[in-house]
Amino acid sequence: MKSSFPSVAVFSAAHSTRRRFLKSAAVALTAAAVSRHSVAAAASGGPWEICCLNRPWVKWSLDEMLDGVKAAGFRTLGLQTVSKANPFIGPDATREHLDALKQKIPARGLKATMGRLSTQEAKPFADATAEIRLQIDRAQELGLRVLINTGTGKPEHYDAWYRLMAFAAAYGADRGVQIVTKPHGGVNAAAAELLKCLEKVNHANFGIWYDPGNVLFYTGKDSLAELEPVVKHVSAFVGKDCVAQNGDAMIQFGQGKVNFSGILRRLKRADFKGPIWIETCAIGETPAATAVNAKANREFLERALATS
Repeated sequence: MKSSFPSVAVFSAAHSTRRRFLKSAAVALTAAAVSRHSVAAAASGGPWEICCLNRPWVKWSLDEMLDGVKAAGFRTLGLQTVSKANPFIGPDATREHLDALKQKIPARGLKATMGRLSTQEAKPFADATAEIRLQIDRAQELGLRVLINTGTGKPEHYDAWYRLMAFAAAYGADRGVQIVTKPHGGVNAAAAELLKCLEKVNHANFGIWYDPGNVLFYTGKDSLAELEPVVKHVSAFVGKDCVAQNGDAMIQFGQGKVNFSGILRRLKRADFKGPIWIETCAIGETPAATAVNAKANREFLERALATS
């Protein structure tokens, strides 16, 4: 008589399927629990790596910028500040420009891991999101892991910006590209505004980079105090000094009012492990002179890390 119960093979297959399901679920839960700073650290060369944004060389050519970053002793590059000559992944970038980036960056032993995401809050949503998709697709093509958008200063555009960031975070998540913002006046000026950004965007693939120089420049507030409410959300630290509200920020570290040691100590207590991005330094008369200043700022942060 044929048994009405499933065979041992069926039980075994079902048990194996259940094990695979539970294992997959556990992996998914673990991935979801990874903190934002861990995601961002994976985009750089390792814990506490000090990386370099392209801004100090923005008035020079792509080749001169890349040579300057390499001469300053960096391995990881950020394509944050765009120009007419260097739109990077922007909507105006040509195929020739993108191909040049893919060739010239690794030729110097450098790795680009982040770029800038531009948004057009005043455009119809369909047009604005099409530009976002284009930029994220280009970031994926270049191997960029993070895109930063610095917000809007127009209150009438805040709601549109939150909506576009939510779209970008979701689209970027599917393509392995994290979306972040940082203090920059307006919608993301300081701690309270940044927390509201997180609440409104409401997506795990949207994070915060902390820029103390911008907090001082745009608001005049104490950048160490403003770090406290958002410290657990910080996925990268942007090195920038500033002398005062609306004051000079293209200076050498230690010449302004940013408390680098205090900020680094607080980040360490929050188990932050990088990356750190140097955005500014004193601009020299030549790309090579600027590289000397960028290297000095890197060494300043290395000393601050060692003693914080």
